Amino acid sequence: MVGLAQRGLPVCTSCHKPISPNEKFTRFICPDCGKVTIWRCEKCRVFVRTYKCENCGFEGP
Repeated sequence: MVGLAQRGLPVCTSCHKPISPNEKFTRFICPDCGKVTIWRCEKCRVFVRTYKCENCGFEGP
């Protein structure tokens, strides 16, 4: 599955760090292609870091 670390934790699409179960995060399907789940950690959301879809290359804040 795209976006999962070796231990089964989701990985932030922006910073590529694993998202712990206790951390706040968001996940959503790519708004352009609808095929990839985008995972974003709280820090990347707060600092409005960009993400890029691995499938279609769509970039968002």
